[in-house]
Amino acid sequence: MSETATMSACTEQATESELLARLDEVLEDYQDKPGNLIPVLQIAQGIFGYLPENALKRIALSLSKSYSEVAGVVGFYSYFSTVPRGKHLVRVCLGTACYVRGGKLVLEALKQELGIDVGGTTEDRLFSLEVGRCFGACGLAPTIMIGDEVRQRVKPARVRAILDEYRAEAGTKPARKGAKQ
Repeated sequence: MSETATMSACTEQATESELLARLDEVLEDYQDKPGNLIPVLQIAQGIFGYLPENALKRIALSLSKSYSEVAGVVGFYSYFSTVPRGKHLVRVCLGTACYVRGGKLVLEALKQELGIDVGGTTEDRLFSLEVGRCFGACGLAPTIMIGDEVRQRVKPARVRAILDEYRAEAGTKPARKGAKQ
């Protein structure tokens, strides 16, 4: 991890040692609580924005669990990430209705527009791309989620405009027509 890491909840910068100190406080609070591993991992991911290896080792040691057990839980649940995620998590539904109605084409348009593959994060850490299975809006397929917002009847040709809304909010330049960012 770099010397500074962006905190997920705000734009301030914190050093790695400050982030680890926050994690230590959490570990102290959860030390003797039954079923403490998943809540600690969730809070740690909130602190770091992802789960770096040094945090996982610290969690394992503090909770008297093996590193492989902690890493196994992280690997099992798709909510957890061991790589930094972007400010906006873009998930493309590839459930049956969305897939049949063009979800795969929407995914390909997003991959091309963002310049990343599924599981990746843009260099500016503004977007991460993932795939989901059914967002409960099958009648309005294909759908994508950006954060908690569901976008319905998404067409590949509208992907750039949708992403540009989030780019503008972040103060980054919208993509130029015909140019890949």
